[in-house]
Amino acid sequence: MSETTITEKDRKLAQQCVNCPVCTRARDRQKGFLFWFVKHIEHSICPACRAYEKVYGRKAHEPVPD
Repeated sequence: MSETTITEKDRKLAQQCVNCPVCTRARDRQKGFLFWFVKHIEHSICPACRAYEKVYGRKAHEPVPD
């Protein structure tokens, strides 16, 4: 199994995703247009969403565990 290295740049981009109002709304509500958008579109075009997945180990649209 290959180990991925998380760089400081990845952490900064992931923090942008954490603070992003679109992604935050998608994670909180789990329904609606913004959820659909983040789930189907944004991951393929947004480097912050890809970094979030790399750093936190879950997709940008998945809810934050309690």
